[in-house]
Amino acid sequence: MSIRHPVVAITGSSGAGTTTVTRTFQHIFRREGLNAAIVEGDSFHRYDRKEMKAKMAEAAVSGNQNFSHFGPEANCLEDLEALFRSYGQTGTGRVRKYLHDAQEAAPYKQEPGTFTPWTDVPAGTDLLFYEGLHGGAVTDKVNIAALVDLLIGVVPIINLEWIQKLHRDQHLRGYSQEAVVDTILRRMPDYVNYICPQFSQTHINFQRVPMVDTSNPFIAKDIPTVDESMVVIRFAKPQGIDFLYLLSMLHDSYMSRPNIIVVPGGKMSLAMQLILTPMILQIVDRKRRAAA
Repeated sequence: MSIRHPVVAITGSSGAGTTTVTRTFQHIFRREGLNAAIVEGDSFHRYDRKEMKAKMAEAAVSGNQNFSHFGPEANCLEDLEALFRSYGQTGTGRVRKYLHDAQEAAPYKQEPGTFTPWTDVPAGTDLLFYEGLHGGAVTDKVNIAALVDLLIGVVPIINLEWIQKLHRDQHLRGYSQEAVVDTILRRMPDYVNYICPQFSQTHINFQRVPMVDTSNPFIAKDIPTVDESMVVIRFAKPQGIDFLYLLSMLHDSYMSRPNIIVVPGGKMSLAMQLILTPMILQIVDRKRRAAA
């Protein structure tokens, strides 16, 4: 963790909805005039798209049916830890981009599914912002969570997460339902061992819970809307959180435990703004005081 060069990270699995939280942070950065170095977790995968397919096939032949992007073997977690440590100490570090599709790849004149060359984070940024699978990862080799100043978990209940992944991968990426289900099953051991434990490291968790029947996510025709959901917000350390203010601003909200507030799904974005804006401003204020 660093006062002069803070690191903010969102962690959550594929299909969890981390992109929604990222947009909220981008609104905060833009409104407050903050220059954030943006890092995508996919850029720290170990293999590009073609290499990953080959490695999965090799693993399957050797008897490992569960090789996945959720596990450490398929990711450069040591490099991610080094980035967070370097940025915290110096305000810079090595980053690259993963080019998901043809539109992203075109400016670099590369194939989709490949990485750009490693470059340095530009000097003078206010903070580093990471969104991906492993922002709070802790293994026998790395402790990434210890280097993050504000760690946010995004973790809808598992059936909703699967519904969101099924719809995204089928409608946006053209995968068959069978292929998506195979991916879910293949990733399950790594999900249990490497994704879930991160949510015990986070400072805040946002968990969306649908108020409609999601008992069989594999036949759901629609993703439950935010208005059909509640959001459970858990604070690891509730000291300093003005719950009375939040309850007054977020109508129909209530506290289920001393460190948990439950808000209507339609108020999720507002809740994030109310909770996260003061935290970001506090981090930046500490940075500026230290610099002075």
